[in-house]
Amino acid sequence: MDYVNPDAPKGGEISVWGFGSFDSMHPYTTKGRSGQLSSIFFESLLEGTADEPDSVYGLVAESLEYPEDRSHVIFNMRPEARFSDGSPLTADDVVFSYEILRDKGLPSFRAVIQKQVESAEALGPHRVKFTFKEGEPTRDLPQTVGGLPIFSKAYYESSGADFEASTLTPGLGSGPYVLDSLEVGQQIVYRRNPDYWGKDLPINKGRHNFDRIRIEYFADYNSAFEGFKAGTYTYRTEASSKIWATGYDFPAIQNGWAKKDTPPDGTLASGQSFVFNLRRDKFQDKRVRQAIGMMFNFEWSNKTLFYGIYERIDSFWENSYLKAEGAPTEGELAFLRPLADKLPEGVLDGPVVMAPASSERQLDRKNLRRASAMLDEAGWPVGDDGMRRNAAGETLQVEILNDSQAFDRVINPYIENLRALGVDAVHTRIDNAQMTERERSFNFDMVVGNFRTALTPGSELEQYFGSESAEFSIFNLAGFGSEAVDSLIDSVTAAEDRTTLDDATRALDRVLRAEVFWVPQWFKNTHTVAYYDMYRYPENLPPYALGTLDFWWFDQAAHDKLKAAGAF
Repeated sequence: MDYVNPDAPKGGEISVWGFGSFDSMHPYTTKGRSGQLSSIFFESLLEGTADEPDSVYGLVAESLEYPEDRSHVIFNMRPEARFSDGSPLTADDVVFSYEILRDKGLPSFRAVIQKQVESAEALGPHRVKFTFKEGEPTRDLPQTVGGLPIFSKAYYESSGADFEASTLTPGLGSGPYVLDSLEVGQQIVYRRNPDYWGKDLPINKGRHNFDRIRIEYFADYNSAFEGFKAGTYTYRTEASSKIWATGYDFPAIQNGWAKKDTPPDGTLASGQSFVFNLRRDKFQDKRVRQAIGMMFNFEWSNKTLFYGIYERIDSFWENSYLKAEGAPTEGELAFLRPLADKLPEGVLDGPVVMAPASSERQLDRKNLRRASAMLDEAGWPVGDDGMRRNAAGETLQVEILNDSQAFDRVINPYIENLRALGVDAVHTRIDNAQMTERERSFNFDMVVGNFRTALTPGSELEQYFGSESAEFSIFNLAGFGSEAVDSLIDSVTAAEDRTTLDDATRALDRVLRAEVFWVPQWFKNTHTVAYYDMYRYPENLPPYALGTLDFWWFDQAAHDKLKAAGAF
């Protein structure tokens, strides 16, 4: 790969922080809270790169065969592939992995894969065939099945491990790292496997350079920052604009031991937003959601709280060429016109929905008047006590859940604005374990969530936005479903060329934004990271990944110099 340093030295340790706690090392079940990077043990037949969003390359697979209609795919596997205990990785393991994910994996994933794949069969020790269901779009299916993690069949049969259970014993994988040690809820250490079977593959050249990856857990954001200042861990992605602007004046920075860095970030914005739970009756009227969304003042927040470093998210494909702009193009209209009677008002003949703009005063009076009128029309008039009630006398209660102390300063002004509107709004901060439980049981009004889309979108969209996933997918936090969106997801998945894919995706983006089930937040097109000055990265970083744990490396001489100076 062009963006790695093929001569990067191996060695050293990189340490990062984890939020809250963990009680499992099994990331493929809804039970428990899995440890950070706990999927690092497992590999797949194919792997993508950080500079080609439409391409994948062979990892465990050496080659693949498929007909023009992609009704099936055959993977020819590398016979030298081994699990970390030295046992061979075979086609039987691939079939076993597919079947256990199909039958016992995350519910939203099961719903998608069961609809797409007819069968998986081993044609030999190192040859496996996937046959796809007739009538399903097959453009991405070779990549989909080729990207599934591979587990050891022998491990599960001999150990009797329950795939659906939470466990601190990771399954047997074939990846470059193995578990070195862990302290439940406090620390995880991964160790590079010196006998890793794939270390000399071209796709792995210049990668997996750290001997150890250590994760230190902290209960909250502020204590994690104090840990970084003290050298408890040595690499940090900074998500607080306030800390980034004002907090990096501690001795390690002043002495030149640690540094701030802002590499460019060409990745899609994460879709970070306040998400409405549409399973709640009070949010069924879009006017209610629009009014609540108007009360979040990004412009004031960016100037007053964020030191002006962010831009507003408008699109589910923000910071990319897939973002819908202005009025629909002819290419988009080709997908939208057949759905005219199922589309939100204004999608066909108006500009794309943008996040509401506000003045730089905390409470924008113009937006307050507009939001008030919307709630009046929606049947939530203001009473004598200043609170809005429906015909049954119920107040418009809105609870925003939050598990991060750092977010208090963002949410509290939003709550103040909502209460000025007459909304019975409260901010409830809970711990990470409670947040996990309440999100998984959909027991919330609004939470901060992320919609992680892709530059080559496909069937994964069903897990975020599909009607079938609305009641059970942990990725479809909003519980959103729409016939028009289902149809557009099908069009995206079935697109056979890039132009068609782009048009269908922009049409989908346009409709999703018109449904207003989120209050979009913010993004920036640079990474804000800080680290002790003993890590190095290639001069020309790829556009779609920073690659810290993938292709950065450790400078032993710099480490020794820092240690001698008393940095840690």
